Amino acid sequence: MQTDLINKYDLRVPRYTSYPTAPHFNEEVDGEVYKQWLSELDPSTKLSLYFHIPFCDEMCWFCGCYTKIVKRYDPVKEYLNSLLAEIDLVADALPARFKASHLHWGGGSPTMLKGEDWMAIMTKLRERFDVTDDAEIAVELDPRTSTEDYIIALEKAGVNRTSIGVQSYEDKVQKAINRIQPYEMTKEVIGWLRKHSISHVNMDLMYGLPFQDTAEIETMVDLTVALQPNRIALFGYAHVPWMQSHQKLIKDETLPDAAERWEQFTLAVERLKKAGYIQVGFDHFAHPDDSMAKALETGDVHRNFQGYTTDTSPAMLGFGASAIGYMPQGYVQNQRPLKAYRQAIDSGVLPAIKGIKISASDVFHRTLIEDIMCNLTVDLEAVCKAHNMDLSSLDEDLKKLAPLIEDKICTIKNNTITVTELGRPFVRLVASAFDEYLDSGQGKHSRAV
Repeated sequence: MQTDLINKYDLRVPRYTSYPTAPHFNEEVDGEVYKQWLSELDPSTKLSLYFHIPFCDEMCWFCGCYTKIVKRYDPVKEYLNSLLAEIDLVADALPARFKASHLHWGGGSPTMLKGEDWMAIMTKLRERFDVTDDAEIAVELDPRTSTEDYIIALEKAGVNRTSIGVQSYEDKVQKAINRIQPYEMTKEVIGWLRKHSISHVNMDLMYGLPFQDTAEIETMVDLTVALQPNRIALFGYAHVPWMQSHQKLIKDETLPDAAERWEQFTLAVERLKKAGYIQVGFDHFAHPDDSMAKALETGDVHRNFQGYTTDTSPAMLGFGASAIGYMPQGYVQNQRPLKAYRQAIDSGVLPAIKGIKISASDVFHRTLIEDIMCNLTVDLEAVCKAHNMDLSSLDEDLKKLAPLIEDKICTIKNNTITVTELGRPFVRLVASAFDEYLDSGQGKHSRAV
């Protein structure tokens, strides 16, 4: 049964960290449009802020992020100055001084910043925003370039959550993806974090990497659980060498096939749940005491570009090259080439280059998709009523679910769609039935399993 489902549904669909998804952004949204959107924000809105640090000291071959390899600090410092200037540009465009309750740094590797840089950033942010006392301040951390002094600098800056990429502990796998990060190194860094009061630790694991097998997955999960992270994300490696040229260094013949990927995924899920972690959506796991597990109980889990989140802000402002943000009016993305990004900032212009204006229909479909992705269920009548839509407007979408219902991936009863436990790994397929943009850009999405 499972083999049949894998063969039938191993398709390419979005991860739905946004809707509409990034491949559908266009150049109608630029710096002037973004400036107008900022000026229209309700001053009572609590903001979420995202900062992209697009630098690493070497390339991990599995990576799908926008990053640049540098061996010197000078380009990082120059970029930091542009980032600080962008904070001023955005704050100047806002109609008031806003509160910020979620701050997140991603990359690349934010660990490319020096310890003193963190205080400079937080000083600037506190000058221009009211960072709330209970704000979540999260940083993606690379253990390979972390020291205890660096962790102390993060603590002083107010960082209270970190996310650590592991991918695998197996030496052969690490060599095949060009990321040498022994288990003891990761363990030592997590020890420093807890010693210095950064107690909320997320860890990212991967399956489907070159040379991975179920034995390695079992060991990886057990070693990770022993470190007692608050949250664990379990990602399937997305092999898209036509989009990320460095992935050509990973040979196709070293990758597990669809059936092997499925076996790795289901084994990891079983062991994480056995260890007491609560599954959130299809690829996140939370310790029962973590805020995400509690948010799941109350229906307050959401989805954004960081994946599953407890962030409820209706506006996330993105800072840095390639950073994406969202607002009630739509999505906006910054210039990607570093030179173009810096030139815009130096000219006093917001560096937005593309995005998408969202319609009432987009918001309606986004609600349906997010409910399915986060809660594995959606009350169609309730959503239609909340958005002043006729239930009959979903007739064509519901027809797409027929094969998924037949295969027991989901059910429909009393106008409520529910994803079954069997169907949980295929939840993106269920959500895609309500994606009005899906037929274009499919080649840019990752595999469903």
